[in-house]
Amino acid sequence: MKPPTPHPTAGKAPAPRDPAHLGDFSTDRRLLTLVVMAAVVGAAGAGAAWLLLRLIALATNLAYFHRVSFTTVSPWQTYLGLPSILIPVVGCIIIGLMARYGSERIRGHGIPEALEAILIGRSRMQAKVAVLKPISSAISIGTGGPFGAEGPIIMTGGAFGSLFAQAFHLSNAERKTLLVAGAAAGMSATFGTPIAAILLAVELLLFEWKPRSFVPVATASIIAAALRPALIGSGALFPIAESAALPAWGLLLAAALGIAGGLMSGLLTQMVYGAEDVFEKLPIHWMWRPAIGGLVVGVGGLIAPHALGVGYDSIGQLLHGQLTGGAALRLMIVKAVIWSIALGSGTSGGVLAPLLMMGAALGVLFGGFTPVGDLPLWALVGAAATMAGTMRSPLTGIIFALELTHDVGALAPLAAGCVVAHATTVLLLRRSILTEKVARRGHHIFREYAVDPFETMQVREIMASPAQTVSAAQPVGEVMDFFTNPVAPARHKSYPVIDEAGKVVGLVARADALRWTSQGWPAEAIVGELVSDAPVLTAFEDEPVGRLADRMAEANIGRVPVLRRADGALVGIVARRDLLRVRAAVARHEAERERLLRLPMVGIP
Repeated sequence: MKPPTPHPTAGKAPAPRDPAHLGDFSTDRRLLTLVVMAAVVGAAGAGAAWLLLRLIALATNLAYFHRVSFTTVSPWQTYLGLPSILIPVVGCIIIGLMARYGSERIRGHGIPEALEAILIGRSRMQAKVAVLKPISSAISIGTGGPFGAEGPIIMTGGAFGSLFAQAFHLSNAERKTLLVAGAAAGMSATFGTPIAAILLAVELLLFEWKPRSFVPVATASIIAAALRPALIGSGALFPIAESAALPAWGLLLAAALGIAGGLMSGLLTQMVYGAEDVFEKLPIHWMWRPAIGGLVVGVGGLIAPHALGVGYDSIGQLLHGQLTGGAALRLMIVKAVIWSIALGSGTSGGVLAPLLMMGAALGVLFGGFTPVGDLPLWALVGAAATMAGTMRSPLTGIIFALELTHDVGALAPLAAGCVVAHATTVLLLRRSILTEKVARRGHHIFREYAVDPFETMQVREIMASPAQTVSAAQPVGEVMDFFTNPVAPARHKSYPVIDEAGKVVGLVARADALRWTSQGWPAEAIVGELVSDAPVLTAFEDEPVGRLADRMAEANIGRVPVLRRADGALVGIVARRDLLRVRAAVARHEAERERLLRLPMVGIP
């Protein structure tokens, strides 16, 4: 038998292609079902946000004002003296008991737990987490804990979305979509920031950019925002007058504040996990660690009472220039210390509101030395930059600040500050405050989103061409001699079998020839008669590599003939090793540097 030879049509130019088989997205009509389900989750997320805020108000009134009331108050509005130190301690002891005998998942600020459920837990969350997380967070914040409500409500809304999804026959990806929809709805209802909630989902929680997930998540966020006026209230949470435009060089000052915000983000991250490391070394059960953190919170409350609780009113005072100078500096330092220690101790609470407060204080201090712009503008830029740098979500930081204040005039400084803060933390820290906890549990999160190269490269770019073939008219004996020839052994494990018209009728491998011989087929038996009934997986040269790779994995096939779509002629073959060329091409495009333009007239060689 002669070695397999290329088919005569392999080198011809491809005929014009009909691109109807290609599409921008993989979404199908099941999206409509997810949208309807997301609307339900969005309404539930808004209800959960309302409930959590009421629980926080109740816990604060009970702890500091000794009354049953749902009126929103802050711990600093009353003075209880030295005994107030014990209030956070008692609250943290209760949380430690809830975590020990209820669910350990309520510890922390909520977003890492949501990330872990998405990436490792198949987007499944327990029902008791949906119940215990808001209660524990309300107790923590209501007894003076320096935390925000957004992390707990993100986890609570996500837990409801996950539980709702688990009641239906859904895939892991669809459960993830509804989990994130619940989280976005909770944030949207709490702050009145539907667009920022959507962006947070995209930048932090979804790990993809697809209509299948984006549309349902946006639906839930919009539904929650629509229900917010009836449940919580309407209007911006921190309305301020529109800022005057800065001169062009003023944006450099905003960038400088972004660097300061990024540096503070890195410092805060180190403080939180440094405190956690210290608590890990203590010879006591983790259940009692929050009580130590609560003691620190109580002492800090005596030094700077505004540092206790959620602190929305204090954030508003900073954004309106009502807390300045030494008061702002004291608030920033005390908040940073008690927040990092309390969070490192393992209590329950969010990070977003504290970041806004500390960042706003930084902006107020920065604005006191700048010749342009007013204090509210710099406080807003500082708050957004600190949030964007710490959470590695610059777009969320920009839009969140706009939706919180409705200060459209601050857009350009916000963009400069948030982008520079993001770049600063990305260059300084390998992981953010949110992903560090997940990494410490042994899991890796990669947050750079890119178009899948398997979907942009076509099969013709990786296939081996021309393809070596076996004629369907050849006898089994010749094929067996070819596969067993010690002088010129076969280069591949299998070869396409083509008929007289050049059409692929099957694949033949060494194992097939051995099987035919052991079954007693005569040497003169024709190969085409033995393989023509066997199904053969083929590919078209103009289809995305990703679709072929999926079919090869599903069928557990290592080699696939490639056909020309116009006439079905064989033009090449793809093996598993050829799929690695996609990764090689991406690595080459990332690593290779070359100059494409030369400018000798200015002395550039």
